[in-house]
Amino acid sequence: MLSATMEKALNAQVNAELYSSYFYLAMSSYCESVSLSGCAGWMRAQAQEELYHGMKIYDYINERGGRAIMAAIDQPPTDWETVHSVFDDVLAHEIKVTSLINDLMNLAQDERDHATSSFLRWFIDEQVEEEASVGAVVDKLKMIGKDGNGLFVLDRELEQRVFTPPVKE
Repeated sequence: MLSATMEKALNAQVNAELYSSYFYLAMSSYCESVSLSGCAGWMRAQAQEELYHGMKIYDYINERGGRAIMAAIDQPPTDWETVHSVFDDVLAHEIKVTSLINDLMNLAQDERDHATSSFLRWFIDEQVEEEASVGAVVDKLKMIGKDGNGLFVLDRELEQRVFTPPVKE
């Protein structure tokens, strides 16, 4: 059984993950509007991944005898100055999500909730991967600068990303 405190915190994380999905869909739409279909596809795959994360926590809450509660999702930004600013926002957002996951782990440890600690390890590892992946794109965008040819090549590279749900463990 989840404690009431842990259930509430996990529900807040479901909301954060669903917001993340919504956030990346907004970015995908922006990228489409500036003819960067590869960046848009990358963001769409990211949105699917975040939805998967939210549902993974949703299922865990219910599995542990709690109740997943759907709260309102805030509206994300809808406009950016450049694709560089989009990916800067992605990196800042993933750093924030990492902090939220770490806070959940701290709570699970404080409550001696070993099952939730074990469950959250997957998310901790996932956030390391998320930050590294986005960080690499931000680094490439810095190298490219205002070079349209470089952005074209990066857009084609990002177009290759496809979301594949992890195999159930």
